[in-house]
Amino acid sequence: MNLLHVITSMDPKEGGPCQGIRNVIPELEKNNVSNEVVSFDESTSNFGIKDNFTIHTLGQSSTPWKYQKKLIPWLLENFQRFDVVMIHGLWLYHSQATIEAIYKLKKTNTIYPKVFVMPHGMLDPYFQKAEERKFKALRNVVYWKLFENNVINKADGVLFTCEEELLLARTTFPNYKPQREINVGYGIQAPPAYTEAMKAVLLEKVPQWDGKPFLIFLSRIHSKKGIDLLIKAYLKLEQELRNLPQLIIAGPGLDSPYGKQINDLSLNSENIILPGMLSGYAKWGAFYESEAFVLPSHQENFGIAVVEALACSKPVLISDKVNIWREIKSGQGGIVEKDTEADTYKLLKKWLELSSSEKIEMSENAQKVYATKFTIAQGAKSLIAGLNSN
Repeated sequence: MNLLHVITSMDPKEGGPCQGIRNVIPELEKNNVSNEVVSFDESTSNFGIKDNFTIHTLGQSSTPWKYQKKLIPWLLENFQRFDVVMIHGLWLYHSQATIEAIYKLKKTNTIYPKVFVMPHGMLDPYFQKAEERKFKALRNVVYWKLFENNVINKADGVLFTCEEELLLARTTFPNYKPQREINVGYGIQAPPAYTEAMKAVLLEKVPQWDGKPFLIFLSRIHSKKGIDLLIKAYLKLEQELRNLPQLIIAGPGLDSPYGKQINDLSLNSENIILPGMLSGYAKWGAFYESEAFVLPSHQENFGIAVVEALACSKPVLISDKVNIWREIKSGQGGIVEKDTEADTYKLLKKWLELSSSEKIEMSENAQKVYATKFTIAQGAKSLIAGLNSN
């Protein structure tokens, strides 16, 4: 199979979808799937990454919509080299243009590739309901009527990373009538094996750490992550219980208005540590040295950090707005509650009241959930099966 990925950018700073492409391509290649990418980048040389697959860079767009006049001509010239085309992400020019191009080709040719869309969580109703997104939500309603419903409904299928994402997508917009909905899953690379150097680097980056297992939040400092709920729940438990594990809240965004709010809240406890973003050995040290990972998010499509924690044999304490909560709950690899302050308190208290043997059992289950649901090899095989389905 020859597969083309269409995405606005392969710059790692753009987030999850481009990293997902980089993760899955080596496994796809092992299964006789040849991959190429077309993106709106000037060059990939500035990314500091040596990719072992072809990236066709059409040049950056100067508009917020990411309009790129070269895309449709390039697609029409190259479509017939591919069996399948995957559109990654929505709400930008590349999705609408790809569908427009394939229909132009169909008018004059009987041989053409299948086209699938992978929204990467962009059809989640949260984005239409969040208070801070009123303007963008209205823009999306208009854009859906004009363009994006055609992308979804005319593609050969829509690919989802988990069952919850698939179910939620049905509730967001009217006239949502995809030809096929396919849960292809998602996977991550296995984490590096633990070394003592990880602990040493973590101590260097987080000198306030007392050296004991802690609770770890590791993600962006953003209002949708529910960090304020987490801190308030922790502060309440500090009044009720002795010897709570430290709470480390690590991630970029402390300089934002929400980040400043979080920093002010954290000053009410000496046991809450905000070290900023942790990467490399410090990040993996944070996972391995913790006792559990916490994410009471209001919206999380997949949650790569959640799966990274599972892969490190760490139970995950999450809200039911983290879309892979069903897989985690069924595998007993963590605890799931709603995304309210009261439920976040309940989430932490349930974990803290477990016996040592129960915590050990949940840690073992966490690794099993990763091994059976979220490895990159499984994700690749599931994706191939979805792309080959009729």
